[in-house]
Amino acid sequence: MIESTIQWLLEQLSAPEVGLTSVFFVSFVSATLVPMGSEPMVFATIKANPELFWPAIAVATLGNTLGGALDYWIGYRAKVAFAKERESRWFRWLARYGAKTMLLSWVPGIGDPLCTLGGWLKLPFWPSIAYMAIGKCARYLTMTTLLLYVPDGVWKTIANALGG
Repeated sequence: MIESTIQWLLEQLSAPEVGLTSVFFVSFVSATLVPMGSEPMVFATIKANPELFWPAIAVATLGNTLGGALDYWIGYRAKVAFAKERESRWFRWLARYGAKTMLLSWVPGIGDPLCTLGGWLKLPFWPSIAYMAIGKCARYLTMTTLLLYVPDGVWKTIANALGG
């Protein structure tokens, strides 16, 4: 059952008629603790529809920021589960620098747990969300812009090498 559900989900996400919806969903899920990257989806949507550059960046930023907010909320509610970690250097660092640390929410591997820890420490919610949005938007702008400068021939070579 789980395999068929995952297959259905992947088919829905690849549907071109739901491009921005897929960008939102993938960006949201990838901001949670699920190991998934949203940049390929954003890039593919923009590459296929260049007129969607700003809408795709905005939708991806919104989805990723809301996913970060979910991480924050989980951390806010998980205080008991992390009680023994209270003395770690991460907690001291977050407590010292506060909501500004959420600028690093885009960093692979540490960004999502950082949002969760921010909630656990009860960092101010709206400033944390604002810093998350700034960091995530900067990541999408940078990654997508850089990928758009890669010549189409390179993408075709990669696709051929992967059997596409």
